[in-house]
Amino acid sequence: MSTDTPGIDPLLALRAPQDPACDVFLTGTVFLDIIFTGLDSAPVRGTESWARGMGSSPGGVANMATALARLGLHTSLAAAFGDDHYGEYCWDALEQGEGIDLSMSHTVPGWHSPVTVSMAYEGERTMVSHGHEAPAPPAGTAPAGTTTTEGITTPSGTTAPSGTTTTATTAPGPALPQCPPRARAAIASLVPGRSEPWVATAARHGALIFADVGWDETGRWDLDALPDLAHCEAFLPNAEEAMRYTRTDCPRAAAHVLAERVPLAVVTLGAEGAYAVDGRTGAAAQVPAIEVEALDPTGAGDVFVAGFVTGTLADWPLADRLAFAGLTAALSVQEFGGSLSAPGWAEIAAWWQRIRTCESQDPAALERYAFLEELLPTTARAWPLRRAVPTIGFRQ
Repeated sequence: MSTDTPGIDPLLALRAPQDPACDVFLTGTVFLDIIFTGLDSAPVRGTESWARGMGSSPGGVANMATALARLGLHTSLAAAFGDDHYGEYCWDALEQGEGIDLSMSHTVPGWHSPVTVSMAYEGERTMVSHGHEAPAPPAGTAPAGTTTTEGITTPSGTTAPSGTTTTATTAPGPALPQCPPRARAAIASLVPGRSEPWVATAARHGALIFADVGWDETGRWDLDALPDLAHCEAFLPNAEEAMRYTRTDCPRAAAHVLAERVPLAVVTLGAEGAYAVDGRTGAAAQVPAIEVEALDPTGAGDVFVAGFVTGTLADWPLADRLAFAGLTAALSVQEFGGSLSAPGWAEIAAWWQRIRTCESQDPAALERYAFLEELLPTTARAWPLRRAVPTIGFRQ
């Protein structure tokens, strides 16, 4: 968790002794992201380009994990880490720097960390990635301390989906992530034609499942090909994905169709904001996007989901959840890098303090974010704030 504003816990009023220690569980692949900034144009073949800035950070699923942790949620990540310097750096940045629980993660001997190089220029980004799937774990191995999790025990000898867990270096135990920890929520990325056993397990033990989806390479765009959708509390596609899956020509109409499948359908509309439908009550809400100068959109979708998860777990009204998710995403695109740019409560407080002092500010627009008043500290750090780390390898 970010230490910028110690003591801010969006779920404080709701916590009880019997609650799970984990607020949000997620699993996936961690990349080392190297981000070059300050390029005037795309690199030209046969030439060398110098960037005016550079940042490095854990990427991939780490973007989402970091965004959740910085908003004060107790976050648990199950992932494979390479036993190289990159893997060591990513582990330390997530565990020590962000306070993310990595007890269900593990280092894979002889496996190198996946890497993405991102170049930001002209308001866009170009990425080059390299990596290999982590080897599947031998039957009956698991990270230390995971034989049981919040009273749940998995059968030994099970094998997790390829690429999500790897050979452990500790005593025999259950394979992961077949049995995630008991949690308030879990985040999944749905893939057509594939079911992840841990999703059903998490839902069965009380976790609210929030899911996004990527581009359907098969071209079928069939909701029935997303078996884990049946376990979801909320489904958060973008406008194009939502319309293709529902065979509609309007993202708002698509959200209503999706709300017949899941309790909460949230469709992101890009510059128009987001639209959500509560399938239980039929209520709908739309919040416009905040106009900002976008420097790098990397990880903005992850930050939006993290903000919406935070508001849902805190039991905020639907419109407030959308507004908060949109705000956190807007703050993130003003910085370079995925997990580097995820805002914490200090950034949110600084934005709120600054925006209220702007001349000619629309009172109605301010009222949309008035719910922040009770959440934020009375003092905030000066704006703008910077988090980005220039490079890896420095030693104290």
